[in-house]
Amino acid sequence: MIHSMTAFATAKGAHLGHSWVWELRGVNGKGLDLRLRVPDWIDGLEPALRAKLGQAMTRGNVALSLRVTSEDASGQMAVNPDRLEDVLRAMALVEDRAMACGLSLAPGTAADILSLRGVLEAGAGESDTSALCAALLADFDPVLNDFLAMRASEGAALAQVLRAQLDEISRLTTAARSLLESRSADVARAHQNALLRLRDAMPDLDPARLAQELALLAVKLDVTEELDRLTAHITATRSLLDAGSPLGRKIDFLTQEFNREANTLCSKAQHTSLTEIGLNLKTVIDQMREQVQNVE
Repeated sequence: MIHSMTAFATAKGAHLGHSWVWELRGVNGKGLDLRLRVPDWIDGLEPALRAKLGQAMTRGNVALSLRVTSEDASGQMAVNPDRLEDVLRAMALVEDRAMACGLSLAPGTAADILSLRGVLEAGAGESDTSALCAALLADFDPVLNDFLAMRASEGAALAQVLRAQLDEISRLTTAARSLLESRSADVARAHQNALLRLRDAMPDLDPARLAQELALLAVKLDVTEELDRLTAHITATRSLLDAGSPLGRKIDFLTQEFNREANTLCSKAQHTSLTEIGLNLKTVIDQMREQVQNVE
């Protein structure tokens, strides 16, 4: 089974006088990029969540958001002094740099500062958050499972698309092979006519040298190796799809190789039908490469 890097999951929960909302989003990425926005006053929560996410997937840009609110008086909004100190230092640095450049900045208000993330938090005054952290981690597991289920469902749909595109590449490759004999005859006739024109225009040319050059040209125009490599790439890609995720980087590499062979086929074709097949191959390969970008 392959997995898509695109997914979404959300859920609500409540426990120990707190309520919360989870939101987990994922899109495609070259590696695994985890971006978490969770309350930093809950000790140990963020590293534990990072560990769960890191064990569950290998690629994708993943954004996790958690909003926690307190349902009792003991959990009133409170200022996080460490975060406030960081913000004030940053503001002082910005103002100094602005003054050095001759710029005048509007003064910041207390409301502006309190609106910044992490300065004012619900429950920030709690001393022991271990029970809340445990409850949140247990509640996160179903959210993560829903997220992974969507990645698997999207991946199954992607697999069908990729297999259909591979079938079309295979069909076009077979069609190209079927043209080789007639194409060879057409090319030979074209070369023979060119040779006759050269002999008429330049009767002193060495026939043996001309024959040698024509033989070399025929070798350069041979596309058997390109078609053989296309067939090998098709087999390798199907094996990867059967093996399952993670495979995105490997298939992405193979699509580059597919494209290389299709380009060479077009450049060597010198035959209308073979050129058309080469262009159709490039179109399908480009479509396939776009889909592969979403595969883990």
